[in-house]
Amino acid sequence: MSGARSNCSPTSPIGVFDSGVGGLSIAKALQKAQPSEDIIYVADSLHAPYGEKSEDFVSQRCHRIVEFLASKQVKLVVVACNTATLNCISELRANFSMPFVGAEPGIKPALAASLTGTIGVMATQSTLESAKYQRLLARYAGKHKVINQACNGLVEQIESNDFDSDKTIGLLRKYLEPMLLNNADQIVLGCTHYGFLTPQINVLLQDRAQLVNTSAAIARQTTNLLEAHNLLTPNTVRGKVSVYSSGYDQRFEHSVQALWDTPLASIDLFAG
Repeated sequence: MSGARSNCSPTSPIGVFDSGVGGLSIAKALQKAQPSEDIIYVADSLHAPYGEKSEDFVSQRCHRIVEFLASKQVKLVVVACNTATLNCISELRANFSMPFVGAEPGIKPALAASLTGTIGVMATQSTLESAKYQRLLARYAGKHKVINQACNGLVEQIESNDFDSDKTIGLLRKYLEPMLLNNADQIVLGCTHYGFLTPQINVLLQDRAQLVNTSAAIARQTTNLLEAHNLLTPNTVRGKVSVYSSGYDQRFEHSVQALWDTPLASIDLFAG
């Protein structure tokens, strides 16, 4: 078994990764839930978005990133990417010894909250086409109607820190209207990037539907798993957050600083 965590302890950091900056939404929820935990975040920005890549490529990248996180002696890894979770979290759990928490579209809570029996799912094409996502639908959808909407281009807009331009708003309107016209009253954010567009999406929804974002639930699951493994930090000071990117440049640094409202320990290149 690779990636052994022989030297990890309750004071070891938590690893979080995504194809780009989107998973920072989960890292922020995790920091809010457990402010004393150290976090190492890896953005594979050089290869973002994963939603347009093959399963084999995504799997290779995820394994390489987890190897890097294991070298940093992380005590747990959060796969803060729906595409990566659905494609290869089972392989990661089989090949590495640390606990893993994944990100999946919140279909179950959305269906439970729906009054119309119709929900919409905003996600990448890869997520929607994955076998695991299809199993989620088969397990929970039943007689409910689920409108799957591939949102091509949104990840790139968020990676560019472009939230309010005509192009971004136009894409959101294009993707939301078919779901609203079909009476969807719950809209699932099936990509961690999309959480950063919550204000813009809510303006377009005009209270016609509610957003379902699983970031807080993922943070709770992470806390539960740390408790189960006796790995919650005993520290009481605020934890450090270190960020690495395979596509590190000034644009990436500007994007991270814009999305993260507390001081970061460092922003460095992940040469993997």
